Amino acid sequence: MTALLRAAEVARAAALLRAGELVAFPTETVYGLGADARNGSAVAAVFEAKGRPHFNPLICHFPDAEAAFAEVQADDRARLLAERFWPGPLTLVLPRRPDCRIDLLAGAGLDTVAVRVPAHPLALALLREAAVPVAGPSANRSGEVSPTTARHVLDGLGGRIAAVLDGGACEVGVESTVLDLAAGGAALLRPGGVPVEAIEAVIGRVARPLPVSAAQATRTLRSPGMMLSHYAPSLRVRLNARDVAPDEALLAFGPALPGAGATWQMSEARDLREAAARLFAGLRWLDAEGGRLGLKRIAAMPVPMEGLGAAINDRLERAAAAR
Repeated sequence: MTALLRAAEVARAAALLRAGELVAFPTETVYGLGADARNGSAVAAVFEAKGRPHFNPLICHFPDAEAAFAEVQADDRARLLAERFWPGPLTLVLPRRPDCRIDLLAGAGLDTVAVRVPAHPLALALLREAAVPVAGPSANRSGEVSPTTARHVLDGLGGRIAAVLDGGACEVGVESTVLDLAAGGAALLRPGGVPVEAIEAVIGRVARPLPVSAAQATRTLRSPGMMLSHYAPSLRVRLNARDVAPDEALLAFGPALPGAGATWQMSEARDLREAAARLFAGLRWLDAEGGRLGLKRIAAMPVPMEGLGAAINDRLERAAAAR
């Protein structure tokens, strides 16, 4: 594809966003479902397309830190983190500025906004061209497996959105880390593409999250991706599998367990970066193949908790949660 043709695609997608339409776009983490974050009707259309609870806030995307911090109040820690990790898979939850243009629905009515600058050339080109803050949750039906290709987006949202900007497969493959800096402290709301240890190397101690069920019960979720049951395939997921039955599909990490009805390998070499990038594609494939073969469950092999393993385990625990 020529650069000229790709530029025309970006310009068309940006025009659709400014017109209040929904456009899916690639990021380094997963595909986002974009809407003009200033436009309440467009934001409401995101919730409608996803079937998403309105108390679950959205992340707003910007082409650079300056644009993001024009909408929220950034302290020295936020600026240090932006300098270190943006563009990249880190979302910061910060207080709204009095003149913030982000529609209240995008923040679920809270006095905070979740902001990030994605590290994907097409996403950044789209954000620059659109020249509006873009609310962009994952481009899938709410609670289902997040999309890491344009095909995944169309499988779930075809006919519900105006366009998909195809940037190929996502490099990171799990959503951004979400860090709450709004209350003066620093609290990890969702593990993701930036390990919390790397954040602590910049700003010091970060509080780990409370149980998701407690936040869900109050309907005051501070961040996307905190619903107890989330990223869920149709087949039930069994965690920390040390063996596998013939009526189970296997999500493998390291040498695969023998005997599964179907197997998806996240990383035979136990590389956490490779595993993160292949996680959601694997859940989707095992769900489809397992359903075709009449399998009963997806058995997920253990993944260590360090680094990106924390994000992988978070997504697997939510996929396995009671529905």
